[in-house]
This record gives sequence, C-alpha cells and structure tokens, in this order.
Amino acid sequence: MNKPMTGRMTSATKHTPIFFVFVFLTLSVCFSVSSTKSTDPTPTPWPLQFHSILLMNYSGALEVIDLWYDWPNGRNFNIIQKQLGELLYDLEWNNGTSFFYTLDDSKKCRTAHVEVGILRPNWLDGADYLGQEQVDGFLCNVWEKVDFIWYYEDVVTKRPVLWRFYTGRNAHVMTFEVGAVLEDAKWQAPVYCFQNRTETDTTPPMAEKNWFYEV
Repeated sequence: MNKPMTGRMTSATKHTPIFFVFVFLTLSVCFSVSSTKSTDPTPTPWPLQFHSILLMNYSGALEVIDLWYDWPNGRNFNIIQKQLGELLYDLEWNNGTSFFYTLDDSKKCRTAHVEVGILRPNWLDGADYLGQEQVDGFLCNVWEKVDFIWYYEDVVTKRPVLWRFYTGRNAHVMTFEVGAVLEDAKWQAPVYCFQNRTETDTTPPMAEKNWFYEV
C-alpha cells in the first residue's frame, strides 16, 4: 500500500491544518467520480451528528482533538490541545465561515471564509478500496481518497479507526459517539472575534493540496 508523504505543519494561529483538510475533502466530494468496483466494500457514511476524540501524531508531535460534527445544524468544531501547549478552537460553519481562536488571556482570533462548507456525511464517496489491514489492534477495510487521505474502518463495527494523511499526520480515533451533540452555547465564537476582525487569505483551497486542515 502506498504511504502518504511527509509534509510541513502549519501554525494553528494561521490556517490550521485541520481546516484545509476538510476544505479539500469537501471539494473532492463535489468533483470526484466513483471508480469503485461494485464488489468492493464501501466506506460507511458519517453519522449526521457525532463526537470523537482523536489522537494526532505528526512525526512525534502530539495533539488531542475534541471533534464535534453536526451536519443538520451545518457546523463542525475541533478543540485542539497541543502537548504541553495552547488549547486552540477551530469552529467551522456550512456557510464557509471559520473561526480560529483561544479562550485564554491572549484572546487570539482569526477568521476565514471559503466557498465550501463542512464535510458532507458522504465525503468518502468515490474512494478507492485498497483491501484489509490490521491497525491499532483492529482488522480494518482501507480506502484512499484522491491521494490525500487513507481511511481505516473497523470491519466488524464499521467505526473509523485511523485517518492517515499524505503529509504524514495520523489521526487515531480514540472514541466515536454517534448522536452526541454539543450544547448550542458552546458554538458561539468569543466577542473579540467580531472586533477589529482580520480575515485570512481566501485563496482557493485546492492550492493547499500540497499540504487536511489536513484531510
């Protein structure tokens, strides 16, 4: 199986790697044409709402991501704890608006606006099936999406186990709670995100493929 290439980590106070990953994946759903054989397994669509804890490993640099996905309400939230570092918030809306901020005394906040929203539940449509592999103690079906992400799904439970990005970043899925929803009050960006707002570059995200936020 081909392995993703290693790449450069982007500062979370600028364009967080996670943000552009989801942007790229969203675009790939819009334009990809399925080449999957009818006899091959197909990846399970994401639940409309779920909560997941991800352990991110990028060449030994560790992060824990508290991921809340809420398709019916058009929103996605990544709360990113860097090892012995900052706690960063990446809040994304389906209208293309994203906020990247801290809640500490530094009151950092940047915004971005792109032409696509959050990942659709069927974003893996058209992925190429690569077979089965044992990973993290689970027998998984494995798919590759546009040379960008390798997606590992438990054969028995159909839950995601590992997301491997072409940059070398690995997301190990530690928990996966279908139907879990974060209370509405937690989805509000802080007031300083709307004061003297600085919007990030809106260069078409396909240019970031040499990079998934990562996907």
